[in-house]
Amino acid sequence: MVEEYSASKPIYLQIADRVIREIVRRERSPGDKLPSVREMALKAGVNPNTIQRTYSELERMTIVETKRGQGTFVTEKDEVLSVLNQRVQHEVIEIFIKNMKELGLSKEEMIESIKRYYSGEENRDDPV
Repeated sequence: MVEEYSASKPIYLQIADRVIREIVRRERSPGDKLPSVREMALKAGVNPNTIQRTYSELERMTIVETKRGQGTFVTEKDEVLSVLNQRVQHEVIEIFIKNMKELGLSKEEMIESIKRYYSGEENRDDPV
């Protein structure tokens, strides 16, 4: 299955973001082995050099560890995973707030909107 990529960000970083989100969602657990470079390249529909760069970037960020002759593994360091989780949450919240501000909502209106959403007052199935 070939993935779709945005032209606004390097592909290797988009793939790294995807792996990070899989880790945060616990689809990849601490100590899990990532697919080989070739396997991941085929799955992502990119050149193996792109995946090698992705894995190198993730290793630089200490999110994965490469064991010579064995492969690349998700880190087992709790502190790294905790910081990663917090960073992803912050990014998602930041995007949400930016979008809501673009709609002209104040902080209080955003909070009320979230409360209404979770209390079921808004029909989430309505297309708008």
